[in-house]
Amino acid sequence: MAQISVTLELNRQPCRLEGEAAMPLLYALREQGLKGTRFGCGAGQCGACHVLIAGRSRPACDTPLSSVQGQQVTTVEGLAEGGVPGVLQQAFLDEQAAQCGYCLSGILITASELLARDSQPSEQQVRQALDGHLCRCGSHQRIVRAVLLAAQRMQSIPA
Repeated sequence: MAQISVTLELNRQPCRLEGEAAMPLLYALREQGLKGTRFGCGAGQCGACHVLIAGRSRPACDTPLSSVQGQQVTTVEGLAEGGVPGVLQQAFLDEQAAQCGYCLSGILITASELLARDSQPSEQQVRQALDGHLCRCGSHQRIVRAVLLAAQRMQSIPA
């Protein structure tokens, strides 16, 4: 297979990723040391591998490397602000929304997309947005509370 080189913006920084055109973006990210994006099912069904591509939450396990040329890609690491957890991440910590934490990177990514689109989502909207993410630990209530808490906190941040 032929190797390609893809240039993109990764977590607000210019980046070049190399690999086979059909290589899953997930593998290329993990080779860059970004281990927060997790392999779950490999079929884009569980949500563990979600990243933002051009502001939209997408599964990195079935997104070919070739498709992100020139795109903005954000991983869970990119949600931090100067190495400090972002508002959403801090809300998850404060609500103790994680048990094993395996699913959380994808959930955080999708929640950040939701909050960028709707700064005051209802509980039902949060549940609907996160419906495609599997969490086997039963942390759903705390996860929803954390997203709602983050939305509330974001409202109080001066523009």
